[in-house]
Amino acid sequence: MYISIDDAKCMGHGRCYGVAPALLTDDEEGFVAERGQCWKVPDDLLGDAQDAADACPEGAIALLDQAPV
Repeated sequence: MYISIDDAKCMGHGRCYGVAPALLTDDEEGFVAERGQCWKVPDDLLGDAQDAADACPEGAIALLDQAPV
């Protein structure tokens, strides 16, 4: 599974990295540091990825079965 964070939708609520600190971090402005990126989620962090996506009120986090082309 892949996680993608839409930098245009991210408003810096911080809920994602609050519930998934092993997967996501914050930058100096309080936004998720990985915004605008897409990467493969390690198997042991799939639950964290789902928690982060569920916690985002803006819907900026998408979980994908395959990497976007």
